Amino acid sequence: MPMSPTLIWLLAGTGLCLAELVLPTAFVAFMLGISALLVAAVASFIPFNLQVLLWMVLSLILVLASRRLVRQRAAFKLDATEAETLTEIPAGKTGRVLYEGNSWLARCDDQHQTIAPQEKVYVVSRQGTMLIVVPESSLQ
Repeated sequence: MPMSPTLIWLLAGTGLCLAELVLPTAFVAFMLGISALLVAAVASFIPFNLQVLLWMVLSLILVLASRRLVRQRAAFKLDATEAETLTEIPAGKTGRVLYEGNSWLARCDDQHQTIAPQEKVYVVSRQGTMLIVVPESSLQ
């Protein structure tokens, strides 16, 4: 007995959503699953080739929308780690910080701010082997 397209989309959508729990794919599998579930809702009204096209379009839109959402949240999230400056970090230039027991090249997130030596800083990101830091005083 052949399965209906609606059932196929429901199974695919559920499987993809559950796959996100097992294999974290930064919401890609989840968005593909949501798209499949949305296609399942209209599968009985449109032919199969249009269902596949609709799934691809919805998946693309949802994945791009989730990327934009994740980036915006990451920009405002300050889940920083403490470090201490070993040398002065002049405005717009680099210096050295002690981070996790090692000396790292670092630059201040604010290009117009100088950070003194032996000052507590927070690591907000990393660009290759250079840390981007903000001084503790600018957060208070």
